[in-house]
Amino acid sequence: MRIRIPGLVGVLLVIGVLTGVPTAQAPVLSQNVVVITIDGYRWQEMFSGAALEYFKRDSNDRPGAMEQRFWRSSPHERRAVLTPFLWNDVATTGQIFGDPGAGSRAHVTNGLWFSYPGYNEMFAGVADSRIDSNRKLPNPNITVLEWLNSRPGLKGKVAAFGAWDVLPFILNTERSGIPVGTGFKPVPAPSTDRERAINELATDLPPYWGYGTLDAPMVYASIEALRTSQPRVLYLMLGEGDEWAHENKYDFYLESAHRSDQFIRRIWDTLQSLPAYAGKTTLLVTTDHGRGATVKDWSDHGRDVPAAENTWFAAIGPSVPALGVRRDVTVTTAQLAATIAAVIGEDFSAVAPKAAPPLPLRR
Repeated sequence: MRIRIPGLVGVLLVIGVLTGVPTAQAPVLSQNVVVITIDGYRWQEMFSGAALEYFKRDSNDRPGAMEQRFWRSSPHERRAVLTPFLWNDVATTGQIFGDPGAGSRAHVTNGLWFSYPGYNEMFAGVADSRIDSNRKLPNPNITVLEWLNSRPGLKGKVAAFGAWDVLPFILNTERSGIPVGTGFKPVPAPSTDRERAINELATDLPPYWGYGTLDAPMVYASIEALRTSQPRVLYLMLGEGDEWAHENKYDFYLESAHRSDQFIRRIWDTLQSLPAYAGKTTLLVTTDHGRGATVKDWSDHGRDVPAAENTWFAAIGPSVPALGVRRDVTVTTAQLAATIAAVIGEDFSAVAPKAAPPLPLRR
């Protein structure tokens, strides 16, 4: 029987297993992986925090509440106050990719620079010209989540949550069988009072955008799943920030970024509190696209918006050496799919040979 193991990493793993001696280069595998995306969160705020010129002031030129809350004199201070978990925890004990100030870049490859093409790229591992809109069309591609849901030990252990009602089509739930909490139903099949209460909260909140609830109930549903059904692969889509940006509400966009960081911390803390996940789970965080780079076009994205192709990655967990902000490296959104599989010991190229390789989590 031939065992197919990718590249040098596989060779090192085999050496370690066969000899019983761990190698210095052999990666540590996780048992679980959690993926969180912050829709349309720009690298500018990710790496430099709030931009002073985007704030609106009153007739007396007095700073507003968000400017007072998030403005600091240096980019490092600004980003840490805006997203403290990413910069005080992930950046010190994990890795962050895409910082131009470190000579690095992260970007999408699909050339369209908006959501469905971005999500397909990140989960299928390669751009697809057939996906050229945000229409509710079942994804023709096998995503890494669908593939993992068919693997031994992972069947029925993959779950996804996100208010945007296109998510079930991105993951092609009819074919993949992955349960997706979406729209105004964060828990797809509630069976407890707590799960029903989460769904009731989603319907009780203002239906601000019509297609689904705000992010909080999706976060609650994700945490409840970790505590009860305990999926080994969990995906959470956070989407409020993109909506506020499209409405040109920079203050709300910043508040959403800060709240997303709090949500991510809460999920990480939950993972560390549960025996099934503590010390056994890698967390991957990224975005589906960037946005414009000026006051004039920051609220938009798409192929006609310069800079909207630029993104970022963050990673923390046992599969991620503490290398901090990565310098002089370029990565793409397409590399997420293989990374999701690789951190739990799976090789996505077995079913998707055109998929981009995993992120270079080791030097």
